[in-house]
Amino acid sequence: MNTPLIVIVGPTAVGKTALGIALAQAFDGEIISGDSQQIYTELAIGTAKATPKEQAQAKHHLIDRRHVWETYSVYDFVSEAKAAIEAICQKGKLPILVGGTGLYIQSLLEGYHLGGEVDQKQVLAYRSELEQLSDEVLAQKVSTAGISIKEPNRRRYIRALELAQFAVHQQNSRPDYQPLILGLTTDREQLYQRINQRVDAMMDAGLLAEARWLYDNFPDAQAARAIGYKELFPYLKGQVSLQEATDLLKRNSRRFAKRQLTWFRNRMAVDFYDIQADGWQEALFSEVSDFLLSRDS
Repeated sequence: MNTPLIVIVGPTAVGKTALGIALAQAFDGEIISGDSQQIYTELAIGTAKATPKEQAQAKHHLIDRRHVWETYSVYDFVSEAKAAIEAICQKGKLPILVGGTGLYIQSLLEGYHLGGEVDQKQVLAYRSELEQLSDEVLAQKVSTAGISIKEPNRRRYIRALELAQFAVHQQNSRPDYQPLILGLTTDREQLYQRINQRVDAMMDAGLLAEARWLYDNFPDAQAARAIGYKELFPYLKGQVSLQEATDLLKRNSRRFAKRQLTWFRNRMAVDFYDIQADGWQEALFSEVSDFLLSRDS
């Protein structure tokens, strides 16, 4: 029987963390972070990591798994998330994946990884090239490569070509999960306001000091390239004012949220809920309840 998996996605600052905790409490679940930055032990404010109080309300996995001087890849996430899901299910609890890193979540759900020794930068560069091609050209490239795809579509074309390019000997097996993918969204003005308010709250909470520590100690680390830190580095170098750096952080966060929404809408089958709509929480909880009941019937 396929393993049930609740997946909560959406743009930054939309309320995924609070929803994940509420679902975990209501349905006896545990949370798996699907965020590429929350794995770093030393970073909490700029990564919007669940606070100790929030983590006490529901058990969290894949938080504080690496130090900032270490790297973390899609392969690492898929491997560790699969192990976490298995551990949660063995306890008879419901795994709830919560996050906004679309590549990580899609890779887990589709069983897609290229192995731990593949240069992920090369993979992403090649993927960017493929995404510029039309469906017809992609299909032709797949045919020329002698690749057979069941139920072909654009995503599978690109995935197959990446595997052929980088991981000829790697398995691409789909995990035995039955996911219910739920997304949170809201209108652009409201979302951008939430993002701006979150950045202001992060600054009040000590984000600048966190960024300064990262800049002083590990300025070239993978974590230092994340939104939330790199925007403050020019201020620390004396190149811009703090207000300019903060405004840049807000702008980049808004742009990131837009890219997140585009990813989830175009690449995954998500049931979206507008957080401004009346009764959205009751409707979402009802969908989860029906999903779980249907498995028991």
